[in-house]
Amino acid sequence: MKLNKNIAFAFAALIIVAAFYRIIPGRPLGFAPQIAMALFAGSVIKDRKYAFTLPLFSMFLSDLVFQSLFNSGWSSIPGFYEGQLLNYILFGGLTVIGFWINQTKAFQIGLASLAGPTVYFLISNLLVWMSGGGFNRPKTVSGLLMAYTDGIPFYTGSVAATILFSAMLFGGYALVRSGATRTQTI
Repeated sequence: MKLNKNIAFAFAALIIVAAFYRIIPGRPLGFAPQIAMALFAGSVIKDRKYAFTLPLFSMFLSDLVFQSLFNSGWSSIPGFYEGQLLNYILFGGLTVIGFWINQTKAFQIGLASLAGPTVYFLISNLLVWMSGGGFNRPKTVSGLLMAYTDGIPFYTGSVAATILFSAMLFGGYALVRSGATRTQTI
């Protein structure tokens, strides 16, 4: 996909809307569009640097807003925290999963919409447990299972969000492509 001005504008708008959606107070735990954006970007954007940029910049922008709200005393959630680099690396990995999605295959999109949040859940909770973060669970198999149990509310929200936002992103993209194809044949 060649990045023309209209597409660049659409992606910039997507980044901004997704970033600000992520900071909405009271949204369900884990319910955010960034995993779906990573899968979509990896699948649709052929220039790899732009594919990685879409979800990562959205995450960075929302983290910047979170940090600003935290610094001003309007939020108890900091935007930047220890171990955050690993979170960005995980999102880069989710973009790589998108490289293997054929954006015209609903089954592949659905499978990736389950695989993306599952991979993120398993690795991120393992890393939190290993680093002593979260509830600082003991370094035992039982402690690891407790750390995974702690993350279930985030996981369920993440799966639901990824399915919904993947349907919106891939479906919207398919509609735009089919509309462009019809326009060219008229």
